[in-house]
Amino acid sequence: MKPLRVLVLMHESLVPPPTLRGLTVKEIDEIRTEFDVMSVLEKAGHTVKALGLLDNLSDLRTGITDWKPDIAFNLLEEFQGIVTYDQHVVAFLELMKQPYTGCNPRGMMISRDKVLSKQILAYHRIPTPGFALFRRGQKYKLPRKLKLPLFVKSATEDASLGISQASVIRESDKLKERIEFIHEQTNSDALVEEYIEGRELYVGVLGNDRLRTFPIWEMDFGTLPDVMAGIATRKVKWDRNYQKKHGIRTGAAPTLPEGAPAYLDKLSKRIFRALHMSGYARMDFRMRPDGSVFVLEANANPNISHAEDFAESARAAGVEYPTLLEQIIRLGCNYQAAWRIDE
Repeated sequence: MKPLRVLVLMHESLVPPPTLRGLTVKEIDEIRTEFDVMSVLEKAGHTVKALGLLDNLSDLRTGITDWKPDIAFNLLEEFQGIVTYDQHVVAFLELMKQPYTGCNPRGMMISRDKVLSKQILAYHRIPTPGFALFRRGQKYKLPRKLKLPLFVKSATEDASLGISQASVIRESDKLKERIEFIHEQTNSDALVEEYIEGRELYVGVLGNDRLRTFPIWEMDFGTLPDVMAGIATRKVKWDRNYQKKHGIRTGAAPTLPEGAPAYLDKLSKRIFRALHMSGYARMDFRMRPDGSVFVLEANANPNISHAEDFAESARAAGVEYPTLLEQIIRLGCNYQAAWRIDE
């Protein structure tokens, strides 16, 4: 690929310094993705500029009109402190006719709306846990069709916000308390779904029209299931000491049932298309001991730092990190939204 002008979009607090020297492990973890992407693209010969955004789109407009980037590399995870607002930033990029990496705004909106996405998946007969939505400020009762144990989470937030061991409900009298906790702590509706005991599997998907999946990755909860539920809480995902204590790690999924890899490959592509996604995504699954599979979430624009699951699984397929970023850029340059009118 010829050298490009790449405008990297990120939260203003995550603009990385030129070097990681002198930073603590915690400080490095916070900016790891932004640093990895920028440093690797610069090493590949691209002209790279960071643009930190908080709550004002005028800086983005100026960056596009004045600097004229070939591609905007989107690493935003929120805007104005609201997770679901990053899709509007991508919509703004489309209005500016600015090529960008990652998922289109429609795919981001649908996949982020956990209830809508589950309804769409159910329409396509894609297996997902039974669920019910409990809105803020409304009276509710547990539908008879839902069976314990249950799992309670925010209907809109991601990155495990609001998820802890208390999210797994094994006694019905604990449900009301947890629903109210989600309402108050995340300021969002609560999604209650049947809890699937079993293995947690991830499948990375890359592409627009022609899709490629990477090897199945697994969250190994180590000794955690011996003392509590094996779920991806914030501690499990981000606390290094907690991970070391329980032997928690991710890696290529071993000893899957016969036919499971091919089934998950096909299922991941169906989900990607059903939710109108583009660019790249990570599908999260649970597999019961009997081999039955349920999709938990479809994650648009997942973490792509050098050592995270998506990049690691790509590397296992022979796609090294610099090549992965180049492919993501190429997909962004080639993507044309269905509703865009060419000049």
